[in-house]
Amino acid sequence: MKDYHDRLVEQLLEQNNTLSVARARVWVELLWSDFEATYAKAGHEYKGHEMTERVVSQWINNYGPRLHEFASLNPKYVNLLNSDQDPLH
Repeated sequence: MKDYHDRLVEQLLEQNNTLSVARARVWVELLWSDFEATYAKAGHEYKGHEMTERVVSQWINNYGPRLHEFASLNPKYVNLLNSDQDPLH
């Protein structure tokens, strides 16, 4: 699973240079778990890590450059996703 996340983190960092590596990893993990949880709650059969990677990759392509803006709009994620302490890549 680490390989999937590593690829997605690199993809996100290519799309969004305002994120640190640590923040990009948090985003990937949140998107990954959100998709899998939502998919399961909807009663769909699990299709494997490859499908989850494709969906998260598509989200990154669509929203990656502006993902950091989401944290400032949603107080639930501010502490998880905003950190001036993290060095940029």
